[in-house]
Amino acid sequence: MGEVEEALAGHVQSEAGFVTAAAQHLMRAGGKRIRPLLVLLAAETGSGMGSGDDDVLTAACVVELTHLASLYHDDVMDEAQLRRGAASANARWDNHVAILTGDFLFSKSSELTAELGADAVRIQAQTFTRLVEGQILETLGPVDGADPLEHYLRVVAGKTGSLIATSALYGARFSGAPLEIEEALRDYGEKVGVAFQLADDILDIASESADSGKTPGTDLREGVATLPVLIALRDEPAESRLRALVSGPITDEAEAQEALGLLRAHPAMTEARAYVQNLAAEAKALLKVLPEGPVRQALDTFADLISDRST
Repeated sequence: MGEVEEALAGHVQSEAGFVTAAAQHLMRAGGKRIRPLLVLLAAETGSGMGSGDDDVLTAACVVELTHLASLYHDDVMDEAQLRRGAASANARWDNHVAILTGDFLFSKSSELTAELGADAVRIQAQTFTRLVEGQILETLGPVDGADPLEHYLRVVAGKTGSLIATSALYGARFSGAPLEIEEALRDYGEKVGVAFQLADDILDIASESADSGKTPGTDLREGVATLPVLIALRDEPAESRLRALVSGPITDEAEAQEALGLLRAHPAMTEARAYVQNLAAEAKALLKVLPEGPVRQALDTFADLISDRST
């Protein structure tokens, strides 16, 4: 990971100092680096090249640069003021800077992908298609008559699951792992990626303070219906107080706290946690193609750490 961090710092350099500063802005703000970490873990399943191979390190940079680029664009779409505890790029500068910085990072990611060969370019293009489609689905919302929860899970699979799936696939492929392992780890990454986002949904409601890294109720205040809310609304009558509170953005702090209290006491929280735990269990079951040992154990633990964030 130290080598990945060093490489990332080099990849965001531009001839224009301002572009470099804007591109470094979110990278320096931190982040969990889930995607490059999964590339490196998956690469340990290969036949001798491992996580120190140049192609593996390049792939790790590809997925993180793609993720970072998407954050710049997401913040513009959401009109977000903060990202990772710091001012978002659109708040610090403006939407034009944020959009163009995202484009710059996407282009750097594409340059690196080209170094990995035509097949990697195809995989990256397919992943990017899913990322964009996920954002479009989120923006448009479910069509009349569609299940809002099913729609939301499609959004999460596109916006989050797809790139984490590709991270695991890249690690296996560029370390020379057999096709069976590639496919299993791709599917593992998809499930872990969805679980990661859904655990965040639960934390946004369940955490009592900002210790989790985000202010409780952020999604509620923005009017974003996430997994626990959608499960709760499925069973709530039309005239319920909870349904009235979460029908749109919550600007009143007392109402935000009231909504949090109602949701924390709602059976939907238990159901949401169970859903995340089941996803993690399904992901771990896919690891049976790997021999017993430290690599399988690390990936098994990785899935547990993702799902345990929701408890």
